[in-house]
Amino acid sequence: MISKRLENITSFIVMDVLEKANTMERQGINIIHLEVGEPDFEAPECVKDAAYKALKKGQTHYTHSLGLFDLRFEISEHYRKTYGVNVSPDQVVITSGTSPAMLLMFAVLLDTGDEVIVSDPHYACYPNFIRFMQGEPVTIPVYEEEGFQYRPSAIAEKITDKTKAIMINSPSNPTGNLLSKERMKEIASLGPLIMSDEIYHGLVYEGKEHSILEFTDKAFVLNGFSKLYAMTGLRLGYLIAPTEFIRPIQKLQQNFFISANSTVQIAGIAALKYAENDIANMKKIYNERRKYMISRLKKMGFGITVEPTGAFYVFVNAKHISKNSYNLAFDILEKAHIGVTPGIDFGKNGEGYLRFSYANSMENIEEGMNRLENYLTL
Repeated sequence: MISKRLENITSFIVMDVLEKANTMERQGINIIHLEVGEPDFEAPECVKDAAYKALKKGQTHYTHSLGLFDLRFEISEHYRKTYGVNVSPDQVVITSGTSPAMLLMFAVLLDTGDEVIVSDPHYACYPNFIRFMQGEPVTIPVYEEEGFQYRPSAIAEKITDKTKAIMINSPSNPTGNLLSKERMKEIASLGPLIMSDEIYHGLVYEGKEHSILEFTDKAFVLNGFSKLYAMTGLRLGYLIAPTEFIRPIQKLQQNFFISANSTVQIAGIAALKYAENDIANMKKIYNERRKYMISRLKKMGFGITVEPTGAFYVFVNAKHISKNSYNLAFDILEKAHIGVTPGIDFGKNGEGYLRFSYANSMENIEEGMNRLENYLTL
């Protein structure tokens, strides 16, 4: 018998789209992938060189369960220089990607029936992590006309004695929008712990992102190297936590994961110290793609009330075409050979929307937009 805790776990629909697209590709069909949130760039040379040298030196053994001290130190320095906040290396836990960090975070905090407030739309996997740990996601609708920003007053109305935390994600997946400094500060003052997913930090093209640690130390921060440093397959993430949670998290890490990959941790140090120029170049190209994609989608009639300025996503209103985003996404895949993500993947309030990723070459994006334009005239 399959465990009961898996009964309410939903599929990650974007992966269903990708896997269907892969099947079509094996049949010889050319697919333009605008569904997955994965950088098309290679990892910076300094990262590859550091990993290669570490392998050659035989640096392939377990590390401290919290991670290499030098990497944790560089992360604390990064937060000091970028946001002006003091994070001790002893508050940092290195993980094999950000998803294990999320698992550790929810595991250390949630008991059966505890609630976590989550925006709707939201990153598709948040509710599944919460439910797996026997918690309950409490969703709060956020709206296109406000750039999908939380209303702090709406959060306050949902806080109960069961509320353990408020989840924020800025820049956001799926919307690409940022929370304002003022709203973050107000959310931080509401009382519960804040869980801040900062994985898209650094990928902001207009305005400035803020870490929740600028406003409160009662917070967990999720971050990693997959998005900003194009290191998705290397699986390197981290969790910053209040000091009192570190030892319990460490015990979970020791039992479940032992430690993150030693070689990749060394590559992460190189990324933080030497990849600045690579990041600047990637950001410049992302921004060119962002502007082009927004322009084309608007001309085709898709709704974009507040233009996204972060991550590498455009979340568009497609309700004038169909209110069933799941069927629409698969119809676009079948007829136009473009992979896009249905908004329903990100919550009930995402229904009627589609997410487009510009983490692909300009050549492919142009072809994808041309195919989509043709699809709309069918």
